[in-house]
Amino acid sequence: MTEQKLLSLVRQAVERYRMIQTGDKIAVGVSGGKDSLTLLYALSRLASFYPEPFSVCAVCVDLGMEGANFEGIKEFAGKLGVEFKIVSTQIGQIVLKERKESNPCSLCAKMRKGALVKEALNMGCNKIAYAHHKDDFVETMLMSLIFQGRFYAFPPVTWFEDTGLQILRPLMLTEERQVRAFCRKYEIPVMKSPCPVDGTTSRAYAKELLARICAEHPGAKDRMFHALTEGKIEDWPTAFPGNQRGRKERSSS
Repeated sequence: MTEQKLLSLVRQAVERYRMIQTGDKIAVGVSGGKDSLTLLYALSRLASFYPEPFSVCAVCVDLGMEGANFEGIKEFAGKLGVEFKIVSTQIGQIVLKERKESNPCSLCAKMRKGALVKEALNMGCNKIAYAHHKDDFVETMLMSLIFQGRFYAFPPVTWFEDTGLQILRPLMLTEERQVRAFCRKYEIPVMKSPCPVDGTTSRAYAKELLARICAEHPGAKDRMFHALTEGKIEDWPTAFPGNQRGRKERSSS
């Protein structure tokens, strides 16, 4: 995927759900994976010409896991001219060794979100961008159907009622295969995940299931994504010309 195609897809999502307004300062949650680095690249480039001026910074929550090296990410952010902050935590130690959670991803995500929100506020941001792509949306829907018995996926736009920070998902129209191709083409310095349970989670199962469905029924992913965006899910914003804030949630639990 070319830079032009990436920026086109991100801009379509931004404008469809009115994600960005003049004066916004957006913190991109950067894990070091292909998705978050692609989003950081896209938003930093979009900021250089978008008609409503906004700024971007990068926040990386260090979970304190062995093998994590953020030097490549720091250098990448520097080349983009983006302010970069690392938040040091012991989340990995707490979740995996002290509490020995049977479902570590849930608690880890909550604690990581809390650290990200706190740093975003410290940096003067009013919005946070997450790097969920089209596949993530559909996989979340499958997980909700299979494990929770409801039709749901995270909204394109939401906000934390206790802080006022708005959450954006500008990669929502971009497929994972496109992100992977973009990273190869532009030699994005993707960091290997240090998480010991990576690839063994419910999301990994949903990813494999979606791949099987699409292999047997070409176009199924696009049809499921259409069901999400047009299915009038509770609390989802519609494509709109105005400035809706989206679903409310809390930044900590």
